[in-house]
Amino acid sequence: MYIEKYLEEPRHIEVQILADEHGQVIHLGERDCSLQTVRHQKMLEEAPSALPANVRSKLGEAAVRAAKAGGYTNAGTFEFLVDRANNFYFLEANTRLQVEHPITEAITRIDLVKQQIRIAAGEKLSFSQRDVHFEGHAIECRITAEDPEREFTPSAGLIQSVVLPGGPGVRVDSHIYCGYNVPSFYDSLLAKIIVWAPDRREAIERMARSLDEMEIEGIKTTLPFYRRVMQNAWFRRGDVTTNFVRRRMEQ
Repeated sequence: MYIEKYLEEPRHIEVQILADEHGQVIHLGERDCSLQTVRHQKMLEEAPSALPANVRSKLGEAAVRAAKAGGYTNAGTFEFLVDRANNFYFLEANTRLQVEHPITEAITRIDLVKQQIRIAAGEKLSFSQRDVHFEGHAIECRITAEDPEREFTPSAGLIQSVVLPGGPGVRVDSHIYCGYNVPSFYDSLLAKIIVWAPDRREAIERMARSLDEMEIEGIKTTLPFYRRVMQNAWFRRGDVTTNFVRRRMEQ
């Protein structure tokens, strides 16, 4: 049974770690993954979270302790649920890079893919925890081939045109192109829009502009949903929990 039933409007927070074969484990801060579908599929992630600094610090320390206790080696993510009182509960560990890892790269300027390869080659981490610094705010939107007006049901078909956003602080990871056929047997992810800005307000504005610039014709996508999210008052003030879509977007 999902633990959310027993917590009051929890946030889904994950901590990125790096652990080498020589006993060094560090964390690269946390990501807030609370904005999810009703089936708990992550949709939007941002870093850092809106949690108090002391809670963010404790989450990082807990993830490092857990990795050391398990003898973990690799890049990885330790995930937690955080309740309204800022108590946190371990959920799971993902022993790989996550879809949302670019927002951590954006605020730390650390290439996680490069670090993972170096760890796999047996190298020591070339920096320590005190060398990790966080700058600005980053948001990622997962653009999927789903119809948000029909409970995010899949939308396969031929993509007739594509326009991707760009500009300073904007990154797009995608495989699609005009003429690409989205098959019925697929992961629905079409693209990831990642934006960075000096603060959260500016990051939201940059994401809103990027979503307005992006066009995918021929199939249904979640673009209209994210455009609504960027204008949602609850989201803009950072009040996002795992039931956000059900409580704040379906009214």
